[in-house]
Amino acid sequence: MQLSGKTILLTGATGGLGRAIAMALAAGGGRLILSSRKAPELEQLAAELPGGDHRTVVSELGSDGSGEVLVEEASADGPVDILIANAGLPGTGRIEDLSSEDIARLLNVNLESPIRATHALLPGMLERGSGHFVYVSSLAGKTPSPRAAMYNASKFGLRGFALAFRQDLRGSGVSASLVLPGFIRDAGMFADAEMPPPPGMGTRTPQQVGEAVVRAIERDKAEIVVAPPQQRALAHIGHTFPRIGALAQRGRGERIAEKLASRQSEKR
Repeated sequence: MQLSGKTILLTGATGGLGRAIAMALAAGGGRLILSSRKAPELEQLAAELPGGDHRTVVSELGSDGSGEVLVEEASADGPVDILIANAGLPGTGRIEDLSSEDIARLLNVNLESPIRATHALLPGMLERGSGHFVYVSSLAGKTPSPRAAMYNASKFGLRGFALAFRQDLRGSGVSASLVLPGFIRDAGMFADAEMPPPPGMGTRTPQQVGEAVVRAIERDKAEIVVAPPQQRALAHIGHTFPRIGALAQRGRGERIAEKLASRQSEKR
């Protein structure tokens, strides 16, 4: 699917990855509906994007049914052609340290809202015989990591949904893709926590994530991993041989995870 002239709903638009994705989509000729919780930042981003006729929808995706509410507001001026489900919460820490509200909010933002927004948009796309869904997940959707049980659960779930959903769409003119970032410099969990990524693992840029989203749509890719080779290799080992992956993360990996979780406790 070509981006030019398409109406694209982007969630989590004001984060570091969201901004880069928005820039890449707008540069490709898309008309964006930008969504996040931050009204002033949304308006500023819309004004900075190339092209015109972009608009904003302030949305809190942490509550039940918020995915449908967002779609209703976004579709007020016409149909949405593409959904980029990018909003996410870290939810790091041991599960016993999370409240019931923390767990519900994480699952709503990271998993339930993308699915329910998809459910609301899908009938119109099927009727038109055209549309695309992109789910921005994480390498945490392929391999487990310490102090991230709930985050892993949400990202494993999103990956499973997207890949199975893509199969069900075959022949309809509508499709679905996954983009899985690894460690991203200047954006994402470590940047938000003001921590450097683990040494020796390499990083990718937010702009490369934006380019991957565009490529997923234009080339109808099932899954694109945005990560250096060493991260891909470790994710494959952790996915295929979870016991070995867990052993590799003991010690330094657990200490980094503990520090990251402590710095993200206010962002659950």
